[in-house]
Amino acid sequence: MSQSVCIISTQAPYRGQFAKEALDAALVSASYEIPTSLLLMGDGVYQILDGQSPGQLQKKKLSALLQSLELYGIETVYVDGESLAERHLDPEQLLPLYTLLEGDAVASFLAQQDKVLSF
Repeated sequence: MSQSVCIISTQAPYRGQFAKEALDAALVSASYEIPTSLLLMGDGVYQILDGQSPGQLQKKKLSALLQSLELYGIETVYVDGESLAERHLDPEQLLPLYTLLEGDAVASFLAQQDKVLSF
């Protein structure tokens, strides 16, 4: 059985390449049928905000890529509740494709993973 991999994305969606690279890493891992999960923490929670318009930045929307994760076997995007609270974001502002992890749930979730990669 393959070891599980959790990709942690901590960067805002259009500030450099790290957010896109984290998504690419998750897609590559999952395409090899490795059990893969994606956890958004820190400024990474901005990636799942609904209604983004990165056109002025000449960037492609990451939300389309996030919504395609299920096709690769990544059924849930996990979001750190503390990161949302620190940024005064309401879960209703997010795309409806995530599971909220609050309190000790983040540490418990990460402890269940065999490998953790942070971007």
